[in-house]
Amino acid sequence: MAEQAGEAVPPAQRSSWTSFLKSIASVSGDLSSMTCPPFILSPVSLTEFPAYWCEHPELFAAIADQNTEEQRTLAVVKWFISTLKGQYTSRNESMGSEKKPLNPVLGELFYGKWPDINGRGETQLLVEQVSHHPPITAYAIENKSKGVKLVGHNAQKTSFSGGSIIVKQLGHATLTVKLQSGDVAEYLITLPRLRIDGLWYGAPYIELSESSSIISKSYVCSIDYKGKGYFSGKTHSFKATLNPAPGLGGTLGSHVIEGTWHTTSKFTSGPKTGMEFHNVTGPKEEVTAIGGQTSGEMGEFETRELWKLVAKGIREGDFDMASREKSKIENDQRQRRKDEMAIGTKWPLKHFDHVDADPTYERLGKLGKISPATEDTYLFKENWPPIA
Repeated sequence: MAEQAGEAVPPAQRSSWTSFLKSIASVSGDLSSMTCPPFILSPVSLTEFPAYWCEHPELFAAIADQNTEEQRTLAVVKWFISTLKGQYTSRNESMGSEKKPLNPVLGELFYGKWPDINGRGETQLLVEQVSHHPPITAYAIENKSKGVKLVGHNAQKTSFSGGSIIVKQLGHATLTVKLQSGDVAEYLITLPRLRIDGLWYGAPYIELSESSSIISKSYVCSIDYKGKGYFSGKTHSFKATLNPAPGLGGTLGSHVIEGTWHTTSKFTSGPKTGMEFHNVTGPKEEVTAIGGQTSGEMGEFETRELWKLVAKGIREGDFDMASREKSKIENDQRQRRKDEMAIGTKWPLKHFDHVDADPTYERLGKLGKISPATEDTYLFKENWPPIA
């Protein structure tokens, strides 16, 4: 039987969903500012999304335990692939379909941690919304006892094509590892493009497309993403090819890894052929949200305090309350920007400084021949809050 438009949409919302589909189909530019029907809204702000980078904190910590550059790079790739399920399929599992997150306000903050278990060390998370137009989220994740740190930023440009929403992810992340020798290993991480399918049916889901890279001074890993009908013929398929960086061929090993990023994968070429690479079919470990104030409380700009009434309305199906409280926040933000413009000031960022070019991105990007050749970034000020 053919699927009907909006079949997965609550009956009371179907007319608004049909109107929404017509409106996005008629827009030729960026879709980020469009208003979604209430049933498709998430009670979670986009500011919380960087927590998905570390829902397997043991894999993040294990990067520091490797003895060679080859082992360390494979550990970085394993950790990265293991983050994709949480980043791109977890909302389908918990909410029934992909939901549009709350659009963060400028200066919005989120702090969290994963505790030390079995000697892996505590891992801290810090997120700040560093721009509202366009929306840009900067984050830092660090396990100080292991010497592993991830700093990055993310933005999106969205468009509509062929019945799907196409999301071009902008930004990048840099993972650093303090080595026993005193040196610091660096890994540049770029982001895949997203395709949001299932719109006609009213049950959106994310599929990754095109490719992303993980690049160090010794290795270049290209990760290709395909949906059903490619590689294994399954959704969420990927193929990672790890080769020595230019000039290092013959001195380091090569590997090919294939599978589905939301379940399992294995080595399909190289010295480990046939061995399992990653497995995320078990439980994940969600972040523990904490307050960034000296008292341990959450401040007015911390995500869960800022959006608590909006989130309550969405979770309880009281969309009138959610809309009302959301409008209050948005109107307050508009007034703040008007006041700043009137006196010639800008909102001061708390944890990050913007720079026009990232030398690490440029240096490592050349090895992987990635585009663009240069990109701006947000430098972390290393000013962690007094987290208990």
